[in-house]
Amino acid sequence: MIKIIDYSEQHKEAIKVLNYEWLEKHFKVEPNDVVQLSNPKQEIIDKGGFIFYADNDNEIIGVACLLKITEEHFELGKMAVTAKYQGLRAGNLLLDYCIRFAQEKQIRSLVLYSNRSLLPALYLYKKYGFVEIEMEPGHYERANIKMEKIL
Repeated sequence: MIKIIDYSEQHKEAIKVLNYEWLEKHFKVEPNDVVQLSNPKQEIIDKGGFIFYADNDNEIIGVACLLKITEEHFELGKMAVTAKYQGLRAGNLLLDYCIRFAQEKQIRSLVLYSNRSLLPALYLYKKYGFVEIEMEPGHYERANIKMEKIL
C-alpha cells in the first residue's frame, strides 16, 4: 500500500534519482535541477519548502515538492514517479496530499510549470482544479505552460 511520508535524510537521494529518471526520459536535466536535487535540504526545506515521498512497502517510488515563493504562494514541483510504478495512482496521491497539506498551512495558491506534450500530467492537474495562467519567460527551459490552483 502506498503512503505519503515527509522528507528525511535517509531518503535524500530518492528525489534526485526519481527526478533524473523522469527528466532524462522526457527532457534534460537543467542547471537549477542539479543544484536543487543535489542539495534538497538546503535548497528546498531550509528555504521554507516541503518534500514528500510516495512510499510503497518501504520503497520510495515517487516524490513531490512544495517550493516556497512567498508565505502564501508555493510552486508544486519536482514531482516524479518511477516508471516501474506508474499506473498505481502514486501521482494522484502525491498531488492530493500536497493540496491538502497546503490548505492546512493556509497557503493561498499553488503554481506549477509543465509542458503541453505531457498530456497525462496536464489531465491530472486539470482534474485537481489547476487552470492555465500567463507564464513568465525563463523559469524552466522545458516549460511551456504555467498553471495555478487557488486554495
